[in-house]
Formats: sequence, structure tokens, C-alpha cells
Amino acid sequence: MLRIISLNLNGIRSAASKGLYGWLAQQQADFVCLQELKAQAADLSAEMRAPGGLKGWFHHAEKKGYSGVGIYSRHQPDRVIEGLGVADIDAEGRFLQLDFGKLSVVSLYLPSGSSSDERLQIKFAFMARFLPHMAALFASGQEVVVCGDWNIAHREIDLRNWKSNQKNSGFLPEEREWLSRLFDEQGWVDVYRRLHPEATDDCYTWWSNRGQAWAKNVGWRLDYQIATPELAGTALRSAVYKEQRFSDHAPLTVDYDWSL
Repeated sequence: MLRIISLNLNGIRSAASKGLYGWLAQQQADFVCLQELKAQAADLSAEMRAPGGLKGWFHHAEKKGYSGVGIYSRHQPDRVIEGLGVADIDAEGRFLQLDFGKLSVVSLYLPSGSSSDERLQIKFAFMARFLPHMAALFASGQEVVVCGDWNIAHREIDLRNWKSNQKNSGFLPEEREWLSRLFDEQGWVDVYRRLHPEATDDCYTWWSNRGQAWAKNVGWRLDYQIATPELAGTALRSAVYKEQRFSDHAPLTVDYDWSL
């Protein structure tokens, strides 16, 4: 079995202070994909770099206290790809890929467009350039899983208040159509939805800090494990962990019947 966890930390130091590493020690994960580190390499403690049987690889943003992705692995990668080779995207630390034989594991932090129209345009520009990269990954001959905070709720069942959010970034028609192209045109599989096609309240992975969203479970499903069909077909179970809070996001765990 292969266990993969994805989690937007909203700050690795903040998540550590909330008990993240005690929880991780109990999970027996093979890979943990992290987003929004909000830290530079020099800010990471020894535990943050290599917690209990895992070793970390990171792609930090140039701006301090901002963005950044990482992957903890129980296995030594054959290859590490840091960034997409696109200067403005890579400056924000949004893509990290580790290869293990035929398997590629990616941690992705897709931009949010909710803070301003400028950031929304940056998000759209990222999406336009990332779509062909996803097509190339799919055609690479590797089995690939892209874990991360995609900052898009795909369908109406993926957020509580879908009617009132149709003009908000994260649920815009253009964003949802872009995700549909990954699934319907390129052939990627939304692993959680393959296992839980009708889940609503249980599927949310992010809650706003406003208006008692967490207490009322007014959430969004923004975090996905998106995989090539053969790998996705081996997924046995998937769950969103909500017993403890390490972030404004919750960890998404998938177990695959797969061996390296």
C-alpha cells in the first residue's frame, strides 16, 4: 500500500505549533505533499526538514513568508524537479516533482485569485501555461499524482454555498471549465471523487476564517489528488481528516494499492 497525504499548511511554523508532527508520526505516510510553507530554507527546523522517518524536499518562494511547496518522502527519489522553468511562476514556489521509478509525485499550489483582480489575472495566466504541462505529464509514460491546493471547487457539490459564489474566484465558470478539461480532455482522474462521487459535507478541505465557517461546516473542496488513470484505479480509500486543525485546510489522505 502507498499512503499519500496532501495539506496546505498556511505556514509550516504555524502548523508545527498546532501539533502537525505528532499527528504525522502516526500516519505511516509514504509521501506528504505540502503547500503554502510561508518559510525560507533557513526558517526550517530539523524536524521540519526531516520528520520521523521522512525526508523533505522544498521549493521556496523568493518572497519571505509567502507560498512555497514541499514533499516529505519515505523513499529516496531518482529525480527532483523544482519549479516549472517559468520565471514568474517559479519565483512564487508553486511546483515540486519527485520521481521514483515509474511513479511521479507532485506538490502543487495553484494561485488564489480572490484578493484582487490583478491576482485573478495571475491565476488565469498560471492556468493557461500549466494546462500543457499537465498534458505533457500525462503523456510522459509515468504514473503521476498531482497533489495540492488547486484553489478551485469543481462542481456544485464541492462547496456549501455554490449559488452565492458563482462570481467569486474559486468557483468561476472559467476555473471550473479548466478543471473539466483536465478530466474530460486530458484524461486525469479526481481520485477523491472516484471513491466518493456524491459526497458533499464530508468532502470539504478548506473553511474561511470568517463567519464561523468551520463550526457550521461552510466549506469548499479545494485540495485534490489528481492522478493518471492506472494509478487512480488502484485507490482504495480516501478521507479528509478533521479531528485536529493544523491549518485553515484539512489533510487529504489517499491509500493506493501500489508498491514502489
